[in-house]
Amino acid sequence: MSRDALLAVFGALLTIIAGGTVFFRVVEDWTWLDAYFFTVVTLSTVGYGSLVPATAIGKIGTTVLIFLGLGVFAAAIQQLSHMTIHRQSELRRKRREARQAKESG
Repeated sequence: MSRDALLAVFGALLTIIAGGTVFFRVVEDWTWLDAYFFTVVTLSTVGYGSLVPATAIGKIGTTVLIFLGLGVFAAAIQQLSHMTIHRQSELRRKRREARQAKESG
């Protein structure tokens, strides 16, 4: 995946986290920290249950957050994993080539 696509995925994730945080701050009247915490815990599917929306609009917003954010969150994790594996593979390839050049040189 290109660097631009990776930035787009993480940008979308940050936008969803920020949007969810603002939404729960306004709708549920939670603190900024609680709203952020609930958003991240919901997107990551951890779901501690320590915070639960009390309003109907908060519950609907949570389902929208789950449907929109879960895919983006999963894509971000997948891309981070892909990038890490790709870097390790490149390092191994370069070491192997250096070792082969040293042995043949």
